[in-house]
Amino acid sequence: MEYSRRLLQPFTPARLPSDYAMLAAFTHLFSSPVGYGAGYYSYKWAEVLDADAFTRFRSSGVFSREVGLEFRNNILAKGNSQDAAELYRNFMGRDPDLNALLERSGLAEAH
Repeated sequence: MEYSRRLLQPFTPARLPSDYAMLAAFTHLFSSPVGYGAGYYSYKWAEVLDADAFTRFRSSGVFSREVGLEFRNNILAKGNSQDAAELYRNFMGRDPDLNALLERSGLAEAH
């Protein structure tokens, strides 16, 4: 703790407390109520969509030309022209299935 205070005190306008140990803490990563949490949530949601969309490829054959074209036409070619949830539903014919990621991660049994 003394090392942390000695190193960082010149860069702060107020005196650091005697138990200051920023070098041993990670609160700076989680300090924003929306920053890190929102970023992590969007990352995990992308994993859900990835795992779920792959179930369509897996059931029709990974190299299915038909499914590949539908993915391209319903999602990739549309870009940001429509709501992403609508594009996903157009491709899958339904809302995302959260269980797809759990199954892929080995946390649930496959249907």
